[in-house]
Amino acid sequence: MALLGTMVRRLNVVSTFRELGTDKQRRETMVALAFTQLLVQLSSIPIALTIPSVARYFDVDVAQAAWLVIVRLLVLGSTVFLAARLGEKYGHARMYLLGAVILCLGSTLASTSSTLNQLIFWSGLVGIGGALITANSNAILAMVFDNTERGRAFSVPAVAARLGGLIGLVAFGLFLQFVSWRLVFLTSLPIGLLAIRYSYPLLKYQVQQAAANASKININYMGAALMAVTLGTFILSGLHIHEGAESFVSPEALSYHIPMNLLFLALLALFIVVQQRSREPFLDLRYFKHKYFSMALFTNTTAHLSMLAVTTLIPIMVEDGLGQIPLMVTVVLFPNQFLGLFLPTLGGWMYDRYNPRWFRPASLALIAIAFLMVGFLAGDVPFWVLPIMLLPAGIGFNLFSTANNAVVMNALEESRTFASGMLETTRQMGHTIGTTISATVLGLALPVAINVMPVFEAQAAYRQGFQYSALVVVWIMAAGAFVAIFTKTSHGVRQGPSREPVPQPSGDG
Repeated sequence: MALLGTMVRRLNVVSTFRELGTDKQRRETMVALAFTQLLVQLSSIPIALTIPSVARYFDVDVAQAAWLVIVRLLVLGSTVFLAARLGEKYGHARMYLLGAVILCLGSTLASTSSTLNQLIFWSGLVGIGGALITANSNAILAMVFDNTERGRAFSVPAVAARLGGLIGLVAFGLFLQFVSWRLVFLTSLPIGLLAIRYSYPLLKYQVQQAAANASKININYMGAALMAVTLGTFILSGLHIHEGAESFVSPEALSYHIPMNLLFLALLALFIVVQQRSREPFLDLRYFKHKYFSMALFTNTTAHLSMLAVTTLIPIMVEDGLGQIPLMVTVVLFPNQFLGLFLPTLGGWMYDRYNPRWFRPASLALIAIAFLMVGFLAGDVPFWVLPIMLLPAGIGFNLFSTANNAVVMNALEESRTFASGMLETTRQMGHTIGTTISATVLGLALPVAINVMPVFEAQAAYRQGFQYSALVVVWIMAAGAFVAIFTKTSHGVRQGPSREPVPQPSGDG
């Protein structure tokens, strides 16, 4: 411990983070972002734990109960860019605070649901709140912290989100076992009230900006609706909401997934044409001509693709490929979640202080190495080695995320709104692509008669299918690392304000 303390002092890590809180606005921003990200995370991944309990309570099958999660993901993923544009027009802090209020209200009302349809409706409201928070938090952070500080600043909400995930996984399991699924949703009330309390002070820094922008910015709501429908179709195309088995290769699955993917491609083509011909496009495609910005978005998509590939494939590998009980999935995944409590801080500090060109490519390479090891060695090593082999993925993702967030926001200083909205949109799309690709490859690799095969043969088939899926993820991570090598991550010169107004105190706070 003494050696660790000496290293921390020599590297000057603590003092570099103290620089982030040198005035009241910066401190208030960090506290607010931490609480709202904790709130968002509590209302996302851990909520999936309630599906079996909700199904039993309302006497429906699991597929019907799963809609409470599907609707949330659908609303969040399809409206997050619109939420950023609303923040640009009416003030990022206003929309951000409104998101905290809506999410807190939606979760509280969900806990009072007397029917499954009510619960699903309130879950959709939670998705709207989450979109307003995540789409505007990046822009707020970029306004308050300059491009030499954003790596460290992004680590604050990132660590809070990981903490929310861990709290949810532990506490919600206890609530479901000994109390009620309603308490899971009600947990967002006290956290939400704290988030609202600490977010409210941010309003005083942006009221003048919002008043100035509201009259100048026009939002093409027809374009917004078309984008929401396009992204929503894409998300639905990767979900198993069809009859029959949860597969991509069964007759029922093919009759659903193929038409949905074709519909998405048609809508995407239509959306691009409409935006190119519009005088006031909802999504200004010209920003993608900034090659380093677009390259950083690509690497962001690949990184989040890998995260969902882990959460999709590892449970299947552990339970069906290795014959372990479901609890062992938590044992395998917990170390990666735990790493998220401190590695994002290290990643942000490394980026701000040294900006090493190899940092982001190496982080993605670590993810690829983990998938390669687990894919080809999981069946030949003791089970306790599996979490160790998966550690490089957790290390790589948690180091990469804060640095890449800063790269995206730094690469498009001229429009923080567009950068913030696309950062969150590509994150959601990465989640969908990761789930779809990993499940598709695994499904194609499994024999048709997998359900009637002897246990040892079925387990071997699942392990082989996992290998194929892992190889696909490895190649995608390699592509992301290759792009990251050539992505310019310039920072180090403190830049002045962009064309967007810098928030100023209004005098009423």
